[in-house]
Amino acid sequence: MKYRQFFLFLTLFLVGAGVFSVYKSKGRIQKSLDKAKGNTNAVSVSSVEFNELAENPESFLLDVHIPEQTHIPGTDAFIPYNEIGKNLSKLPKDKNTPLLIYCRSGSMSKEAASELKSLGYTQVYDLEGGVNAYKEANVRVEINPDQKDLGTVVYGDIARTEFTLTNFSPVPLAVIRVSTSCSCTGAKVEKEKLTAYEATKVEVSFNPAVHGDDTDLGDVTRTIYIDTDNPNFPQVTTQIIAKVIKKVGD
Repeated sequence: MKYRQFFLFLTLFLVGAGVFSVYKSKGRIQKSLDKAKGNTNAVSVSSVEFNELAENPESFLLDVHIPEQTHIPGTDAFIPYNEIGKNLSKLPKDKNTPLLIYCRSGSMSKEAASELKSLGYTQVYDLEGGVNAYKEANVRVEINPDQKDLGTVVYGDIARTEFTLTNFSPVPLAVIRVSTSCSCTGAKVEKEKLTAYEATKVEVSFNPAVHGDDTDLGDVTRTIYIDTDNPNFPQVTTQIIAKVIKKVGD
């Protein structure tokens, strides 16, 4: 009976701790958002805060370093820090979108963040120390985006798209195997061996007619698997979704 009470208490404690941690994290994010909205200047954030803000699906990650570097996984756009005004079309139209700006060391992003504030963006965050500092706190292997919608695909056509595989770690990476959840989907990496902090393209094709029947008609989801030699990231995955239709008259 005592053991049962002990384990019940332990379970409740761990669940409570988890809830508190999530609540605390959300609290920090909201605090940063409120701070940015009420600030006439961009807000400098640490790597931890940057990551937490990036979890917000509405956030927009922007790399402004020149020459172009390997981007933090999940980056939405690259604009040279001194060409912001020439690339307004790459920026969100909604001026209330949280903008997360970074460069290599922090100097270029500071200048870019200031210009973005002057353009009317209300929530601009500048990564302190840039990618150099971010690398010390973040190691990962990722494929981005985590899903792509191919839209409507006509049966008999072959749809193609691209993803980005990033080795955001201090050690080289080798791609051991690339596979998919169905033979209708093909995938290959442009480079099978990546150096530290290097990225490569992943080309994906989708041929719904490969089986010669109606198994791939309608709404479909297919998964791409990439196996690596990094023991901490042995496999990364992404997906494509599509709506397959037949031509009228077929």
